[in-house]
Amino acid sequence: MASPGDEEHDPILDDNREAEAISQACVGGERDMAPSAPGPSIHRSGSRPQLDLSKAEIQGNLEERDPTILLPNQSDDISHLALDIGGSLIKLLYFSRHEEDYSNDDDKRKRTIKERLGITNGNLRSYPVLGGRLHFVKFETHKINECLDFIHSKQLHRRDPYPWSSKTLPLGTGVIKVTGGGAYKFADLFKERLGVSIEKEDEMHCLVSGANFLLKAIRHEAFTHMEAEKEFVQIDPNDLYPYLLVNVGSGVSIIKVDGEGKFERVSGTNVGGGTYWGLGKLLTKCKSFDELLELSQKGDNSTIDMLVGDIYGGMDYSKIGLSASTIASSFGKAISENKELEDYRPEDISLSLLRMISYNIGQISYLNALRFGLKRIFFGGFFIRGHAYTMDTISFAVHFWSKGEMQAMFLRHEGFLGALGAFMSYEKHGLDDLMSHQLVERFPMGAPYTGGNIHGPPLGDLNEKISWMEKFVRRGTEITAPVPMTPSKTTGLGGFDVPSSRGSPLRSDASALNIGVLHLVPTLEVFPLLADPKTYEPNTIDLSDQGEREYWLKVLSEHLPDLVDTAVASEGGTEDAKRRGDAFARAFSAHLARLMEEPAAYGKLGLANLLELREECLREFQFLDAYRSIKQRENEASLAVLPDLLEELDSMNEEARLLTLIEGVLAANIFDWGSRACVDLYRKGTIIEIYRMSRNKMQRPWRVDDFDAFKERMLGSGGKQPHRHKRALLFVDNSGADVILGMLPLAREFLRRGTEVVLVANSLPALNDVTAMELPDIVAGAAKHCDILRRAAEMGGLLVDAMVNPGDGSKKDSTSAPLMVVENGCGSPCIDLRQVSSELAAAAKEADLVILEGMGRALHTNFNAQFKCESLKLAMVKNQRLADKLIKGNIYDCVCRYEPPSVSQM
Repeated sequence: MASPGDEEHDPILDDNREAEAISQACVGGERDMAPSAPGPSIHRSGSRPQLDLSKAEIQGNLEERDPTILLPNQSDDISHLALDIGGSLIKLLYFSRHEEDYSNDDDKRKRTIKERLGITNGNLRSYPVLGGRLHFVKFETHKINECLDFIHSKQLHRRDPYPWSSKTLPLGTGVIKVTGGGAYKFADLFKERLGVSIEKEDEMHCLVSGANFLLKAIRHEAFTHMEAEKEFVQIDPNDLYPYLLVNVGSGVSIIKVDGEGKFERVSGTNVGGGTYWGLGKLLTKCKSFDELLELSQKGDNSTIDMLVGDIYGGMDYSKIGLSASTIASSFGKAISENKELEDYRPEDISLSLLRMISYNIGQISYLNALRFGLKRIFFGGFFIRGHAYTMDTISFAVHFWSKGEMQAMFLRHEGFLGALGAFMSYEKHGLDDLMSHQLVERFPMGAPYTGGNIHGPPLGDLNEKISWMEKFVRRGTEITAPVPMTPSKTTGLGGFDVPSSRGSPLRSDASALNIGVLHLVPTLEVFPLLADPKTYEPNTIDLSDQGEREYWLKVLSEHLPDLVDTAVASEGGTEDAKRRGDAFARAFSAHLARLMEEPAAYGKLGLANLLELREECLREFQFLDAYRSIKQRENEASLAVLPDLLEELDSMNEEARLLTLIEGVLAANIFDWGSRACVDLYRKGTIIEIYRMSRNKMQRPWRVDDFDAFKERMLGSGGKQPHRHKRALLFVDNSGADVILGMLPLAREFLRRGTEVVLVANSLPALNDVTAMELPDIVAGAAKHCDILRRAAEMGGLLVDAMVNPGDGSKKDSTSAPLMVVENGCGSPCIDLRQVSSELAAAAKEADLVILEGMGRALHTNFNAQFKCESLKLAMVKNQRLADKLIKGNIYDCVCRYEPPSVSQM
């Protein structure tokens, strides 16, 4: 899923759907797009570059897969592309680059933070910088002219062949990297239509290069598939080699990969996808590979295959480990039965063929792995193409012959291995040093629709995009499969039945994993204080469990009406806002429906991914900060009572004050607009009334109560004075009382003890969470009532000047420690610490205390996270299911979890 660093109004649909619908717009050749006036510019507080959606249009035959979405007024720099042109499919990969948004070095606050954190010039910018995007597009090879039209429409052939250049080349001078047989077959056509030369790249080398990149750079790229269950596998890039790569196209190539550029084709077979298609076409009269695969889903191979049970009277041959259902001879029954070809069902023939070829591929692959002592086998190629039953069959064969010691693994981007390898053959492709934490995959509006099917008229602009949602996607709070123009006898998922590995009609790609757009964000880093990044798992809730998944999808669905109402109200309740709100609800419902049907559709699914997907969908429909007015109102109300709270705290002794501060954080954390229980509570009282009620109920022991250990660390015991913390990172949660009456007073306590404090906040808005851009104004408001905060904020570059109440009695506690604000690099209520902003990573290097506050950052994610330094996790539980699962408690129970540095780091 994504990290903020991405645009708030998104491409209409992801580029996987751009490809095959170009023909209507460009029928017959190189027709240029009509010029159009740019639409209104929208100011963004977010960190992702702006997309101009004005005059955006889906063009072409909309009944086909992957229609093209053109953005005529978008100013992205398109750098270069590469293609893999096979006998059946063209795989195209291109890179788009954005100009970097540098911060103003005259800005005192940013300059001061940069100096204190030791960030060099160019690394600290106003927002995280999106380095660019890798787009994946497919065409059928027999529609080569549509591919050429697509390239021409985006002027991909006129760009400098280096991704970091935006230079436009004159016609006739361009070079495109191409692999596959089509590099030879269509070279003259590319020259004639586009005026470019094709530079042919070795197919085997491209396959290996593409696989190496994906396995090292994309988290959860590999997965297993057994009995219709996908399970993602995390590959350690430092322990990748050697492995076996089995590419199943028309034939099969088996490649032993020993390292970068080190590989050898060790085996292969001429019995592959071409054999299945060729024999299938002769025996069943199917017109396409997809039709043949669909037939297999309805087949019963026992009517034509000879099974062990047929030989042994229905019994197993247990002595040698063969069950009665094991195939003894493919098509074996045809020998003894007095039947003609037309007497056999095409469905049964297709399934028998599929099993025969898949089992043989699995067995030959296993034998080669055994031959070279390899444990990892990765499968890819046209024959696989995400087809569930094919993957199941190959997996069964590898598991059977290896007696469970080996696993067949598959790749989410397997169809693009060759194109990616060709892309990387450019001298300066810019991908060499990318790590998994710098790649973010996003799934825009089109992702829920299996195969990228779009029905209806071309979308001319955002307004027509909304009209499409209104016309074809039914809104509702129940999770259904809202896909347009559903034929009878289907569930509505792209016009096909529920994805299943066997036994029901299914198009070949209906259970395929969706491929989004890969966003390259070079400023994202791994949080350096994680004890072990390799074993770190941010999500606390396992959504692979069906019960958990159904519960949380239902929660998000039920919360949708309130969220839409709030989003619409944030923009004045205009008719335009209402239409966008309704379209958002339909689009997000479609995402939920897709994930209910196929949980692994977008990769490994966690609660954090779901919550971020919701925020991305809001931004896609230009709701940039749905809770803006609510946050402003709550901030004003909380700042008004802050002086009284600070006066109360200053009247206490150290021990009482520390307990009151922690109670205050927990009590204030009740203000969470993402919680249904809390929203109902807000309607019954004012912000201050609710805060006071919450504080009055703060009675120890809490459900998780490590306060005494934290108090001993802060205040010492037995006359022994503790050493102060050097720098504390406070991950803040909600606006209003949560940050102003909870976290700011706690930050003040650390400051008065001489500890540097860094407030870590979201880069982009999410629900009522406070953002890094909002915090300086909040701190400035608080500093009017507190000299400690004023001096610290000035030192941290947050204030140029601030008025201080002359009667403030806290001056005697003034300190030289700075108060700083950094953004975390995300736009979600949760946080994945494998992908944080470079400025947060820099701030963490001298920190010796991490405080995570709120359900999203301390419970939904990171509850089990271990750190190299001390950590404190503070949250009020506002969901009964979460309370049951995590702490065996009740709603409104509190968590105060203090942990010393991880043992491995001591």
